[in-house]
Amino acid sequence: MTAQVRAATPGFFDLSTKSYVQQAMFVMAGTMVLALASKISVPMIPVPITMQTFAVTMVGALYGWRLGTLTVLAWLGEAMLGLPVLAGASSGLAPFVGPTAGYLVSFPIMAALVGFLTQKGINGHRPVAGLLLHLAANALGLTLGWLWLSGLLGAEKAWIAGVAPFILGAVLKSALAAAVLKVIALRTESAK
Repeated sequence: MTAQVRAATPGFFDLSTKSYVQQAMFVMAGTMVLALASKISVPMIPVPITMQTFAVTMVGALYGWRLGTLTVLAWLGEAMLGLPVLAGASSGLAPFVGPTAGYLVSFPIMAALVGFLTQKGINGHRPVAGLLLHLAANALGLTLGWLWLSGLLGAEKAWIAGVAPFILGAVLKSALAAAVLKVIALRTESAK
């Protein structure tokens, strides 16, 4: 019995072979997707529920860790420059020092983690591992968000307001990410 091993790839799209101009276009497209995902929001206080984390992990998985992280950093840079690309159309420096700062800091780390491990083979061909990977990235984001929010509200209030309401959403978004990546993997395989 022989095991078939899939070669590690730079993400679902092999962007390392693209020119810098093409890569820049992917970064711009990725920041637009991230901005749109931020608009899909359920208002909550102090932190809204959005599709941002879904988009962040998907950018990491699809682009690979380097370009995925760069894309998330570019999106955060757009927000810092005043473009209304974050949840609630917020922008400027305030979101980076307010209640959402810990979550925002976690986003490039989440993209890097998912991108790196996707390149190592945890991709659409392994949906259970993909679900666990995206769930781990979401848990990382919630943990960093909670740590920052704890400094503002205290640990218990931060858990109640900034983590507990988001756990089910993290599980659902992780399952959605694994399912979407499985579909992409199947379509890519059938196109060959």
